[in-house]
Amino acid sequence: MLKKTPEIAAFFYFSTAYDSFVKIYTQQKYSHAAERSIRLNFEAMATRKIKLFCLCALTLLAFKDSNKKSRKNIFNRHLDGDLYIIVVKSDYELKVYDQDGWYATYPVVFGSKSLDDKMMEGDRKTPEGVYHIASKRPHEKWDKMMVIDFPTKADLDKFAQRKAKGLIPKSARIGGGIAIHGTWPHDDIAVDLYQNWTNGCIALKNEDVDELFDIVNIGTQVTIKR
Repeated sequence: MLKKTPEIAAFFYFSTAYDSFVKIYTQQKYSHAAERSIRLNFEAMATRKIKLFCLCALTLLAFKDSNKKSRKNIFNRHLDGDLYIIVVKSDYELKVYDQDGWYATYPVVFGSKSLDDKMMEGDRKTPEGVYHIASKRPHEKWDKMMVIDFPTKADLDKFAQRKAKGLIPKSARIGGGIAIHGTWPHDDIAVDLYQNWTNGCIALKNEDVDELFDIVNIGTQVTIKR
C-alpha cells in the first residue's frame, strides 16, 4: 500500500483541484457556446423576419405600382368629331382618338397569351384588322358589351388562304362574337395582372368600359393590331 506522504497528499489535492477546474471551465465553455448559439439563432431569426417584412413591403409596393390606370389627355378634355379606337395588343392598351388627336388610353387584356392573330374559332385569339362597332348593350356578366363586325371580308379572305395553305384544318370555322367588354364583378385585378382570360374578346376594367360605352357609337372604327 502506498504510504501517504505530504507530497502524495499535495499531488492528490492539486489533481482534484485541477479536475474541478477543468470541469468548471468545460461547463462555462459549453454554457458560453450555448449562449452564443442561442444568440446567433435569435439574430438569424430576427434577420429572416426583417427580410421577410421587407420582401412583403416591396411586393405590396410593386403591386400598388403595377395597377394599370387609364390615362387622359389633359389638353383634350372634350371630344370633338368622330371617334376612332386603336387597340395595340403588345401594349395591352386601347386608345381613343378624336379629330384633335389622342383622347384617352385604357388598359386591356385579351384571350390567348400568344397575342397572335385569330386563326379559327376556339383558339381564343383576338383578331387583327379594321372593324366597326356593330352593336352595344349592357351585359349580365361583363357589365357592358360592344360587339365588333368580325369577321369582315378581309378576315374571310385570310381564313380561306390559311386553309388553302394547310395552316388550319379544313373543318375549321372562322368564328365570331368578338366584342369589347368589362370583367366579372370585382375582378378588375385580372387587367392589372395581364390575365388573358377571354375567348378572343377585349376586356377592360368595368369603370373604364362604362366610360367607353358612353362615348362610342354604333359604327365607331376599331383597329386592332399586334
